[in-house]
Amino acid sequence: MQNPNEDTEWNDVLRSKGIIPPKEKEVSEADIVNMIEETIQQKQAEKDKKLSELDLDGLDELEDSEDEAILEEYRRKRIAELKKLSEKPRFGEVREVSGQDYVQEVNKAGEGIWVVIHLYKQGIQQCALVNQHMRQLAEKYPYTKFLKAFYQTCIPNYPERNLPSVFVYYEGDMKKQFVGSHELRGTALTCDELEYLLGQVGAVDTKIKEDPRPKIKDKLFTDLGNNDW
Repeated sequence: MQNPNEDTEWNDVLRSKGIIPPKEKEVSEADIVNMIEETIQQKQAEKDKKLSELDLDGLDELEDSEDEAILEEYRRKRIAELKKLSEKPRFGEVREVSGQDYVQEVNKAGEGIWVVIHLYKQGIQQCALVNQHMRQLAEKYPYTKFLKAFYQTCIPNYPERNLPSVFVYYEGDMKKQFVGSHELRGTALTCDELEYLLGQVGAVDTKIKEDPRPKIKDKLFTDLGNNDW
């Protein structure tokens, strides 16, 4: 049988008609070099990702098994990151602001600053709940500015039906609004849920990546289990 990979006019005709498959592409030396370089780059990227997730202690532990020059480079980068972080202003509490403070405290908060501000009214159960959760999150994430403001003094004619409202800003720009009880999940809202919602926007560097809100199915089984039959 004639070799279908041979360069003949007859084979070219058969290939054009789809009778025999296309000629197998020869792998050149350049192709082999490119494949090797791509593999090296992929492995280096995986290694970079693994090392970037380590803290300073973790990098110290790898010195015996990894190249010290690479580790030293990452250590310098991590120290620079920590130094930059230490230079950022720390807050650590929920501060009360008025409408007069809004522009200065929110829109002019500064470079790299996330601001979470809660518009509230006393006597509304969920407003009290959000304030309670924000106090915990303010301590946990001191580099995020947490604020609260009485809704009428902050935004004139702001509808009470929109309470509670949580606005998220970054470097003075509005990034997200949670308006009303429904968007803030009602009085069943947990601190972990609020942390998750703020983390989805980027306002806090949370490790909660999956929504902690109980699924309807799980809640049903829990309710059934609490009943006396």
